[in-house]
Amino acid sequence: MRKVIVGAMVSMDGVMQAPGGPEEDPTGGFKFGGWVAPLGDDPVFGEALGKLFGGPFDLLLGRRTYEIFAAYWPYAEGGPSDDIAKTFNRITKYVATRKGVDLTWKGSVAMRDAAKDVAKLKQEDGPVLLTQGSTELVHALLAAGLVDEIHTFTFPLLLGKGKRLFGDDSQPRAFKLTHSSVSSNGLIAATYVRDGEVKTATVGGEVEPSATELARREKLKREGQGV
Repeated sequence: MRKVIVGAMVSMDGVMQAPGGPEEDPTGGFKFGGWVAPLGDDPVFGEALGKLFGGPFDLLLGRRTYEIFAAYWPYAEGGPSDDIAKTFNRITKYVATRKGVDLTWKGSVAMRDAAKDVAKLKQEDGPVLLTQGSTELVHALLAAGLVDEIHTFTFPLLLGKGKRLFGDDSQPRAFKLTHSSVSSNGLIAATYVRDGEVKTATVGGEVEPSATELARREKLKREGQGV
């Protein structure tokens, strides 16, 4: 079974729009495209990115992110990002698109229903499925409960309006922090893995049992075994 991993560069207020350059995505009048560059030359950031891209993976991309990547990475081999260019050009790129897109980049596969198609891909054997950018796709995967890990790179910036990592329709899930590092520039790299259901409690009181635990207790009662 394949894991779905979300990789996202975000501001402190959760904006992930156009980190790479001024012309990347000005949708909605966004004026701060390229906000990663002034702080991106950071050893903590570089090490965390290296770990994220260090294992076998295929990409999950929204249409807009795909078009941006397809216009750059096929021509980037031999440049300063040669290693990642070669990796991106070699692996499979799954592209969420309802309207269709010209899949000129070698190894590209269209997904007409992202949530259903990714759910099917998860059942297969293969490398992890990694998102980059692709806000709408990430929202759809979170709403469907398909995300297994979230890797965030939080920059010490407030960007105000812009496309955000989390929407209002994310399926409730608990996550556990498995790794974190902080740079001298204030960048925080963090890895979260899925950790069951959300638990609630009153401060100072007992933790409320999860829905799964309540169902287990009810089953035991019906079977006459007690709790």
